[in-house]
Amino acid sequence: MNPVKPSDGGEPPASILIVDDTPANLQVLAGMLKERGYKVRPVPSGELALSAARREPPDLILLDINMPEMNGYEVCERLKADDDLKGIPVIFISALTESLDKVNAFATGGLDYITKPFQMEELHARVETHLKLRRLQTDLEEANARLEGANGRMSRDLKAAAKIQKTFLPRAAPQVSGVQFAWSYRPCDELAGDGLNIIQLGDERIGLYVMDVSGHGVASALLCVTLSRLLSPPSDPSSILVKGRDVAGRLDLTPPAEVADRLNLLFPYDTATEQFATLMYGVLDASTGDFRYVSAGHPGPLHLVTGGSAKIIESPGFPIGLANEAYEERCVRVGDGDRLYLYSDGLPDAMSPAGERFGDARLLDMIETGAARPLNEGIVSLLDEVTLWQGGESPQDDMSVLALEIAATVVS
Repeated sequence: MNPVKPSDGGEPPASILIVDDTPANLQVLAGMLKERGYKVRPVPSGELALSAARREPPDLILLDINMPEMNGYEVCERLKADDDLKGIPVIFISALTESLDKVNAFATGGLDYITKPFQMEELHARVETHLKLRRLQTDLEEANARLEGANGRMSRDLKAAAKIQKTFLPRAAPQVSGVQFAWSYRPCDELAGDGLNIIQLGDERIGLYVMDVSGHGVASALLCVTLSRLLSPPSDPSSILVKGRDVAGRLDLTPPAEVADRLNLLFPYDTATEQFATLMYGVLDASTGDFRYVSAGHPGPLHLVTGGSAKIIESPGFPIGLANEAYEERCVRVGDGDRLYLYSDGLPDAMSPAGERFGDARLLDMIETGAARPLNEGIVSLLDEVTLWQGGESPQDDMSVLALEIAATVVS
């Protein structure tokens, strides 16, 4: 139902239901409103008015108060109790002039009150005003319904996209003798710009990465998924982590620096989207404890030496898409009992309500404090502490941590 002005020749005229038990009043009102181009339906009683409104809801109702069997107040109350009719504007027209009569009219749901005898120009002005308001209200309701539908579809799409994104997270830790893995992934929104994974690259070689795409939302998530696909296990044809197999049948791995070089060529910085990604990718050789890695604008790995202190290994490098020179490969040896952490900048950059950064010092302190706990418990405690630092709210930025621990040698 979409009320329109009677002068609008492109659409049907507005429909007005007149309710009055006096035939002469009905005749006068109907005749004068029809002259203005309205579609008019006169009825002489409240029951007939309700039946007519249910059969074909009008755009506006002119309602007398003093009627036998069912007065105008009762009619209005029943209209407002009906979900299909409650939005129809009601203008009371009555010879009653006491203030209480008007109060009752508005209390039952009427929008306006005109006393008899009335001036037709005043009546026309009020009718047109309420029809315009009703049209605006209806248009708004329809727009809200469309928006709600679009939001519902978008919400379903976002949930589906989030499920797809989660398929690129580790499903289970690789079973590698002497090495334990743990991770935690807390997006700040339904779709995240962070990504991480642990990839088996042979019996004793394991690829690990943490990435962070600038921004949030759909665009960042799409780039994150695309990058994750290229950093997939060797069984995926799109993976760039392996070149093939050597003569002995072992996987011929792409060195970490070459992986970053290739991504940098594939995803140059686009001024239109202003997107780029930071990446920490490396390969652990479980037989030696060597972790060969590349840093592309990402925080350096955090190394906790058993029985010692934690330190962040400075590893400069430009983000993916912004590098103008080849990336450099680095190596850190993770000894027996040591732990190594790869993480996104959502941890050290977390801000307190007072505007203070969590910072590297607190991060190192939390890692050292959690050294006595199992690896997974320590990570969960760390992210809980960062969230608490932010005031206990949801993360301000995506937070990702991927860690490994080399089993300590037991001396007999």
